[in-house]
Amino acid sequence: MAALNTSRVEFIRSAASPEQFIRSSVPAVVFAGKSNVGKSSVINRILNRKNFARTGSMPGKTVHINYFLIDGKIYFLDLPGYGFASVSRVEKERWSVLMERFFTEKDLYSFGILIVDARHEPTKDDIGMAALFHRADVPYLVLANKIDKLKSSEIERNLEGIRQTLDLGEAVPLLPFSAVNGQGKDLLLSYLTKLL
Repeated sequence: MAALNTSRVEFIRSAASPEQFIRSSVPAVVFAGKSNVGKSSVINRILNRKNFARTGSMPGKTVHINYFLIDGKIYFLDLPGYGFASVSRVEKERWSVLMERFFTEKDLYSFGILIVDARHEPTKDDIGMAALFHRADVPYLVLANKIDKLKSSEIERNLEGIRQTLDLGEAVPLLPFSAVNGQGKDLLLSYLTKLL
């Protein structure tokens, strides 16, 4: 299989309701993570873009499910970030309903990427998201972002802590990643290429 041309990127849609979900035979990869984990930065690093997926100093900028078509072959779905305290209760509830619908409907995505902060133990929301992926019975991996902020002596211990806290088992890959310097990008792209 030829490598994915990540320079060919097209923004397709922001889905604010289940009626706007894209139902397609094209493989779709979901990116999920808490609001300040650097999810948009991870997507931008994979695509070699600075601001394709929106980033900002205010976490919580992604309020819909954003669909990007990569190389005409695969969708990237940027989910709303979770766990950010200053978002209103009504907005949190709206996101929760949207996510519940998304994860209970079959065939909306083919692969999941859960992004966590390599520096910290996964949050309760991270654990809940891992459980959603697990219940959906769709393959996923966990990306431990911000690995560049750890000392080399801390990396193995932190990754093991993440694996245990999320109860990943051996079947779920856990990849160290840096949206800053691109560490882990090639390995992640090899996983995505296998989807095609």
